[in-house]
Amino acid sequence: MLAAALLLTWATACGASHGDKAAAESPLFAASAVFPGLDGRDVALASYRGAPLIVNFWARWCVPCRAELPELAALQAKYGARGLKVLGIALEDAANADKVREFLVAYEAANIPSLLAGGKGIDFIRALGNEQALLPFTLVIGRDGEILLRKIGRFEQRDFLAIKAKLLP
Repeated sequence: MLAAALLLTWATACGASHGDKAAAESPLFAASAVFPGLDGRDVALASYRGAPLIVNFWARWCVPCRAELPELAALQAKYGARGLKVLGIALEDAANADKVREFLVAYEAANIPSLLAGGKGIDFIRALGNEQALLPFTLVIGRDGEILLRKIGRFEQRDFLAIKAKLLP
């Protein structure tokens, strides 16, 4: 019993968790979950409800974030026609929109719509279950709003392939 508890604690600490039925209570689609886009217009995360969705929290200074952005962009390009939406949320202030845009181009991820979380980002990440606010942090959400995967650390193609059948039936 103790070994099972330790294994569960280790798996959670390593960043992977699956199947969160409490998605309806999640702050992800709450009315207050609104962030500016790179064009300066506010975007409500609720506008993504009903789509298979990968939400990736990142920062320009985060080395694993730099490695995963091209992979996320490739997933968007490959599966976008099937309805997949990949959304980046940068822990950047709106004043840095041009720097974020340049960064996305440099890391071949300009096809990923990106929002700027600014000072609200850390609290938002914590509210979504990443209590230490570690980056990168990725959520995979099904059409029904169920959180299929929470991952702290680099999101890789193998993570996507593990839940692809549930995400894109």
